[in-house]
Amino acid sequence: MKGILAWEGTNSRYFEFVNGKESIKRASALSKLVDSRNQYIPIFIPMALSPNEIRSRAIAFIHDHQDDKYEKGESQIFWRDFFNIWGISAKKVGIFEERAKTLKKTTGFIDYFWPKTILIEQKSRGEDLDKAYKQALDYCLTGGIQDDELPNYICVCDFERLRLVNFTDQTKSVEFKVSDLKDHLQHFNFLLGYEQREYKDEDPVNIKAAELMGKLHDELERNGFKDHPLKLMLVRLMFCFFADDTGIFNKDDFLFFLKERTKEDGSDLGLWIAQFFQILNTPNEQRPSNLDEDLSKFPYINGQLFEEGIPFAQFDKKLRDILIKACEFNWSVVSPAIFGSLFQSVMNKEERRELGAHYTSEKNILKTIHGLFLDELNEEFENAKKKKSVKGLQELLDRIRKIKILDPACGCGNFLILAYRELRRLEIRLLKEIRNLKGLGLELSIQSLNSLDVDCLYGIEIEEFPAQIAKTAIWIMDHLMNVESGKEFGEYYVRLPLKKSPAILIQNALRVKWQDIVSPDEITFIIGNPPFVGKKEQNEDQKKDTELLFKKFKGAGVLDYVSCWYLKAADYIQGKKVKVAFVSTNSICQGEQVGILWNILFNQFNLKIHFAHRTFNWRNEAKGNAAVHCVIIGFANFDVKSKRIFEYPDIDGTPIEIKVENINPYLVQGKDFIIESRRKPICNSPEIVYGSFALDDGNYTLSSEERDELLTLNKESEKFIRLFLGGRELLHSEKRYCLWLVQATAEDLSKNQLIKIRVEAVKKWRSASGRETTKKLSEIPMLFAEIRQPDSNYLAFPTVSSVNRRYIPIEFLNKEVIASNQLYVLPNANEYSFGILTSSMHMSWIKYVCGRMKSDFRYSAGIVYNNFPWPENPTEKQKEEIESLAKSVLDARAQFPESSLAELYDPLTMPKVLRDAHNKLDRAVDKLYRSKPFQSESERVEFLFELYEKYTNTLTSQIKTPPKKRRSKAK
Repeated sequence: MKGILAWEGTNSRYFEFVNGKESIKRASALSKLVDSRNQYIPIFIPMALSPNEIRSRAIAFIHDHQDDKYEKGESQIFWRDFFNIWGISAKKVGIFEERAKTLKKTTGFIDYFWPKTILIEQKSRGEDLDKAYKQALDYCLTGGIQDDELPNYICVCDFERLRLVNFTDQTKSVEFKVSDLKDHLQHFNFLLGYEQREYKDEDPVNIKAAELMGKLHDELERNGFKDHPLKLMLVRLMFCFFADDTGIFNKDDFLFFLKERTKEDGSDLGLWIAQFFQILNTPNEQRPSNLDEDLSKFPYINGQLFEEGIPFAQFDKKLRDILIKACEFNWSVVSPAIFGSLFQSVMNKEERRELGAHYTSEKNILKTIHGLFLDELNEEFENAKKKKSVKGLQELLDRIRKIKILDPACGCGNFLILAYRELRRLEIRLLKEIRNLKGLGLELSIQSLNSLDVDCLYGIEIEEFPAQIAKTAIWIMDHLMNVESGKEFGEYYVRLPLKKSPAILIQNALRVKWQDIVSPDEITFIIGNPPFVGKKEQNEDQKKDTELLFKKFKGAGVLDYVSCWYLKAADYIQGKKVKVAFVSTNSICQGEQVGILWNILFNQFNLKIHFAHRTFNWRNEAKGNAAVHCVIIGFANFDVKSKRIFEYPDIDGTPIEIKVENINPYLVQGKDFIIESRRKPICNSPEIVYGSFALDDGNYTLSSEERDELLTLNKESEKFIRLFLGGRELLHSEKRYCLWLVQATAEDLSKNQLIKIRVEAVKKWRSASGRETTKKLSEIPMLFAEIRQPDSNYLAFPTVSSVNRRYIPIEFLNKEVIASNQLYVLPNANEYSFGILTSSMHMSWIKYVCGRMKSDFRYSAGIVYNNFPWPENPTEKQKEEIESLAKSVLDARAQFPESSLAELYDPLTMPKVLRDAHNKLDRAVDKLYRSKPFQSESERVEFLFELYEKYTNTLTSQIKTPPKKRRSKAK
């Protein structure tokens, strides 16, 4: 071998190792290198493009090639641009028109071939894709391709439709319109060598179970069963349904009991149920000797589930029929992880407009469990299995049997249930492998083989009912795992009566010491899904919780409620080898909360982030489901070498796993970095302020119709009416007006009764306010509460903009147009400012730093604008170039006078002339920062972070060491 060839991104350079020496060379043509395959091993190193950038490139690709038709002449540029979506140079990793043979032994040419990765057969628009696929398959099978270079995928395309087939498993394929490529980008993750994580969707049978329990709940309540007895009755019946189908009871004994021993009219069912529950709570030796044989066959359960006495339920025929129908359902296929949310959905009528809408799906919980510990344990298992190391397997088995897990916001126990299931399944796999290697046979009982039990689980829950559900569901999951173990080792195994319980404490987790529940020396992992409550939605108790925990820290009043669990966990794990993973609202990693929360966590508790799922929709598969934009953050107070970020190209889709060296609180690769809010820009840039705030109860705001009506009745009103724009009006070209009375005199108002009436209404409304500031403003009722209108033309910036736009649309406005407080205003901006602020450089900063409203960008002055690092010392010539290109963007917009900014910047309808103008501006702005082109958005952000640190360090040093004042000479 001559050496190893490795491409550096899309640069035409490669590293050659010959006789232990490295040299960097230019690659003139890939064909020369390909011809020397016996001398080189090509290794492609892709650029690290962000999912947003890939999606943006895909949209541009769709626009640029929507009219392509002919294989000859258009094929190669089509596929060069296609690969460039992912930052891949097609010429450097593969070959166009590779010579091959067909089944008919005639020479043909493969349209594109990337060894070991993909083979492409391109046809003209409208041609048969089946025929194209057969041709591509012939190339693979008889075309002279070496076995070790066969592609993983075959792709056929006719410019209109694209079909991608997994070559090793041809049942796995996807076909779609090229115009829909942006929705199918995840299928091409293999081009970058990324691992794509699959999490199964929720089984719809779980939703059916919820519907049955809902009907049972409603009918019991209609018959007078309410509150605590109703909840406890439902939990017990659910346990019995499960027991009847999973071997805790003999199969269908409970169903037989309901059908055969109770009257059809249901009149005696309440008494039978009460006696039945009592028997389940009575040890066999304490039961009456003459007990009915249909009751005596049921086992003693224990576990306090049937201990409490509850009133008799009044049954009738309808309720009996519903109960029997619920019992007939196959509960063995229902996940116990749904039980908690199932009961939440049936108990709350308002939440049950669509049954099952609020439970958490297993696939989302598993994302947390896998990242926190399961991936690592599975990897250790596979390594020990591969080495056939009984010692390694036994050590891992001993390790997982010592694991203890705490969920300090456990609710109905979903996270504990699934974590326990996965640990039990791993225990079974380990035992199976050890048995196979040692040839143990079945001389050991399952009881001695399976030592994991539910007492390894701890939880804190503020309400009694969810805590009871959690215990019950965990017991049921334990039984299901015993059944799985029995099937594997050939011995039926039931842990009855129940002797061990999960430790679920009914307390406010934020007011109790977690150490009182379990010592951190015993806990291995903390996991959970604390409440999703923003600062504005917190009730008085929740606000008090936050105040008590963060009383030592300034500015904590803006934090989401979930932050409290981060602080409690950080304190609990100090000095311990405990790992934590919480699902959280994404706001704690964006905007002003980062500077407050993570400053505390980093500086006070030395936390390090180990893995993170970036923003995705935390939702389930039920109809009417409720989605929340969330992140998952795994952390500890010690560092690890291997860290992982899970990116979501589609917020509802499948994540891509990326290995990184460090994860900062913005959940991107980079140094632990915090950007705090500041009042002034760190650079010599125009200052930004909010628009004016009316505080008028709507009296000064006018629709087009109200404006016309006012002018019809009093023409003199025109001098007081101004165009009044907020973010929506700016983006969608909507008309709105306001009364602007800054120059109005008392005489003006006395002559215009219509305006006077509105002024008096504002005065009355402000006077009635409970806020002293608002009351004081009633003394000047004709004025807006806050007036920040520029006295010159200005640049307007919407406070909220869709995340789908490549740029936040900004616009120059005339000084006569009044900006509302839904706009940011730059009074002294020029075309240079416009160019910088509407560039990809600024957008990259926004994406990683700003807060969000749901997933949309929520721009801010203090966090985003004032901290943005503008270019260092641009020359006048460079400024003039930016100004010229900025004018080109404005000119491109002007070609579409009927289109709103929202329409012009819609990624699907953005005109090519406007996109091209922005692309030129982007390249010029990039060059202001450095001469070397940025290869990806993440590279831009890393550069901006470094520049920010440089600027702020300079500011800090200037503050700490102010210039010495000269002493004035005595006169």
